[in-house]
Amino acid sequence: MKHLIAIAPVAAALACALASPAAAELKAGAKAPDFTAPAYLAGQPFTYKLADALKKGPVVVYFFPAAHTAGCNLEAHMFSEAADEFKANKATIIGITSGNIDQLADFSKETEHCGGKFPVAADPGAKIAKQYDAILMAKPDWSSRTSYVISPKGEVVHVYSALSPADHVSQTLGAVKAMRK
Repeated sequence: MKHLIAIAPVAAALACALASPAAAELKAGAKAPDFTAPAYLAGQPFTYKLADALKKGPVVVYFFPAAHTAGCNLEAHMFSEAADEFKANKATIIGITSGNIDQLADFSKETEHCGGKFPVAADPGAKIAKQYDAILMAKPDWSSRTSYVISPKGEVVHVYSALSPADHVSQTLGAVKAMRK
C-alpha cells in the first residue's frame, strides 16, 4: 500500500502531462501557416481561406479538441457571446478541430455552441494543428486547446494555450484590442 501511495503523485503528474497541450506552439512573431479548410457557418458548408480572412483584419484562430465535448462546448459558447466585440475590433474568429468533424455542421449553428456567429473548420488528421504545433499529446490526431491572434500581415501576435477554456476569449480579445492601440 505504501508503494502505491508513493507513486500516486508521479502517476497524477504523468496523466496531466499526457492530457495537456504540447508546449511547442508557434511563438509570437512567427509567420502563421496559411491554410484552406472545409468549414461551416450556421450549418452551411463553405471553404475557409485564412488568406482571405486576413484581408479583412486580424484573425483569431482557436484550436479545440472536439465538437460536442464539455470544454469545447463552453469555449465555443464564450467565443459566440464575444463575437460582436471581436467584430467591433475588426477581428474575425475561426474555430478548428479534428475531433468529431462529422458533427461540425450542427455544432456551428446550435445556440449553445457557436450560434452561427463564427465558422468552425474541419481538420482531418490534425494537419493544420500540426502546422501550428497545436497537438493534444494524449491524442496526436486531435488538436490541443490553443488560440492564436494573427495580424493582417500573417504574423502571430499572441498565443494562449491551456486545456481549460476559461481564459481563451479574454486572452485573445485583449490581444486584439492591444493591436488597435
